[in-house]
Amino acid sequence: MTIETHIPLLEAILGEWKSVIGSQYEPYKNHVYRVLNFCFIFHQCQEDDREKLIIAGCFHDLGIWPDDRVDYLPPSIELAKTYLKNQGKQSWSTEIALMIEMHHKITSVHNCKYPLVEVFRKGDWVDVSKGWRSFGLHRIYIKEVLKTFPNLGFHDNLLRLTQEELKKHPLNPLPMIKW
Repeated sequence: MTIETHIPLLEAILGEWKSVIGSQYEPYKNHVYRVLNFCFIFHQCQEDDREKLIIAGCFHDLGIWPDDRVDYLPPSIELAKTYLKNQGKQSWSTEIALMIEMHHKITSVHNCKYPLVEVFRKGDWVDVSKGWRSFGLHRIYIKEVLKTFPNLGFHDNLLRLTQEELKKHPLNPLPMIKW
């Protein structure tokens, strides 16, 4: 199992957002690399599937930074749709929007005509849970990916945002979680 350490499309997309993401740029980029490496093990990709996963990976949490918010799914989806339109890939919008919208779903995505939605959900959960939810991935591989792309405080930033959201909306502190 090879760990991909340089994905040019990921570098190009996220590079455009470096100033907006600021000090969380490297932590977020590492998170995206971890998620994608897990996704690539779950799903043997053709070129289009690979590109869709990379685009979803780059944009899935990106809505956090423009407004420093935890309810970031709608803005993340809009950013991805704008990117896809600019790339002439609007036909991918529904699938990538679903990948972003469902990536924090606790239970499996069933009966979806887009299998990458479930692949991406599992990849993100492996990383967010630091391997606790492995979905059958070998622990050694998970450990290697986590070591290759250190967390650098990414999860701490999510915790900070969640705590702030809890103060503002105590009855709905995690609006991005779906059952």
